[in-house]
Amino acid sequence: MFDRYESGEQAVLVHINFSDESSREDLHELQMLVSSAGVNAVDVITGSRQTPHPRYFVGSGKAEEIANAVRASEAQVVIFNHALSPSQERNLEALCKCKVIDRTGLILDIFAQRARTHEGKLQVELAQLRHMSTRLIRGWTHLERQKGGIGLRGPGETQLETDRRLLRARIKSILSRLGKVQKQRDQGRRARMRAEIPTLSLVGYTNAGKSTLFNHLTNADVYAADQLFATLDPTLRKIELEDVGTAILADTVGFIRHLPHDLVAAFKATLQETREADILLHVVDFADEQNQENIKQVDDVLAEIEADEIPQLMVCNKIDRMQGVVPKIDRDDLGRPYRVWISAQQGLGLDLLYEALSERLAQTMVQYELRIPPKEGKLRAALFELNCISTENYADDGDWLVEIKMPSSDWQRLLKRHDGEIERYVTNPH
Repeated sequence: MFDRYESGEQAVLVHINFSDESSREDLHELQMLVSSAGVNAVDVITGSRQTPHPRYFVGSGKAEEIANAVRASEAQVVIFNHALSPSQERNLEALCKCKVIDRTGLILDIFAQRARTHEGKLQVELAQLRHMSTRLIRGWTHLERQKGGIGLRGPGETQLETDRRLLRARIKSILSRLGKVQKQRDQGRRARMRAEIPTLSLVGYTNAGKSTLFNHLTNADVYAADQLFATLDPTLRKIELEDVGTAILADTVGFIRHLPHDLVAAFKATLQETREADILLHVVDFADEQNQENIKQVDDVLAEIEADEIPQLMVCNKIDRMQGVVPKIDRDDLGRPYRVWISAQQGLGLDLLYEALSERLAQTMVQYELRIPPKEGKLRAALFELNCISTENYADDGDWLVEIKMPSSDWQRLLKRHDGEIERYVTNPH
């Protein structure tokens, strides 16, 4: 069903500069994505526009230039550094006489190559199906013909309708299987919460060095390479922290600007590790000139998956590529660590990172004694759901006496959900 190009194919890249900041993409990033996909870029066509053209995305003259470049280089695929509509893809394919894929299709293909686990493969297929469902026609009219012949006469359905029906059935099947994986993940997460084991999640722009850092901290052997989206499947390992004890560290997929919504939706189960973390280790490649833009893009994705309220510790990585920068901890006005400068590749500053994590985790847990009246059944249920109850008893008047311990991020969410009403039931804050 999928129109996939093969590794080693020749590609013409197309990058358009727009005056609107939100529509801009990075040409260097496109070249890295193409390299990660195993495709050879033989030509790069650039241009400028105010807005995309409805027929070809680019103007008709630029479209002809792309078609001429394809013929001259004998390229098999044209890759746009932008999101194309299905009709724009079809029109460009008809003009260029070769496959045309957009930025979303390219990222999906890289994900398809990287998926290793059963869950990862299901998530990638789900994202592909959702993306391709709008592109089924692909310019071939035979898909719209009605089937005929013995056993297929009558009202019938077109081949296109059949494909759409099969597509919907496959999506439903994948969602069901992912639901089972989600339940297994939830069970593991609840067990960690019951054991009061804090969770740390590595987040950051793709190729920021998360997997290299993960391997150093956990002595794991996770695949790490200087390429975009080297990590796709989440990996969890235990680490030991002074004054805290055991913690779980999760390595997750890297983010990228304008991350396709199909991917965010498909990888919700994977990103749940990020949403449920006690602290996010935001790894930043500070040797990259666009590090501030990358930080903003990661924060945007965190907001999209509702993980923007979780405390962050910024990890400024790759200081070995910077002049005059040494490992150190930056602290805020209250003396709390908020930024650590390290080199994961060289192993520099990791002891400082452990120190900062121990300090931050000791501060992220809150402990309260509550006296809850019988009428607050919803609050009681919410506390049971969070598995945060250390001890429980009943007062003579029927009030519920409970001692709770939970991450401060969960406490803040609980306060917001109950409009701050819980605070009046606190009898002895620790």
